[in-house]
Amino acid sequence: MAIRNILKMGEPLLNKKSKQVVDFNDRLHTLLDDMADTMYKEDGVGLAAPQVGVLRRAVVVDIGEGLIELINPVIVETSGEQTDLEGCLSVVDYIGEVTRPNYVKVKAQDRFGKDIEVEGEGFLARAFCHEIDHLEGILFVERVEDTEKGE
Repeated sequence: MAIRNILKMGEPLLNKKSKQVVDFNDRLHTLLDDMADTMYKEDGVGLAAPQVGVLRRAVVVDIGEGLIELINPVIVETSGEQTDLEGCLSVVDYIGEVTRPNYVKVKAQDRFGKDIEVEGEGFLARAFCHEIDHLEGILFVERVEDTEKGE
């Protein structure tokens, strides 16, 4: 396992859509392990493959309740609304207010290709939405309603 470099805002790769994962192999497992190590080292709560230069639909999330790996995630249900501050490991020294669903249901696959379904409320729902946006080439700054300089 290794720590990977996190691409920063302005890097063209961050604005591209990611491709489906079709090979659930050792290479994918290494990517997921490296992403988790990188996220933890940087004190993040989520990381998407494009942030480490890999245009594949893979994300890792841990809001303090254990690691969640999502391959080819799709949000299939949302409800409610929440507005709060967000930051991003790819956007240095910038936080902004973003409105997200308060509840999301995500269909995805695990690292072995097995279909899974996860649900999140509050902060976990926010993290899922934020990371899945990365797979579409969207940075949270495109969704900011109000900003503050910080961190």
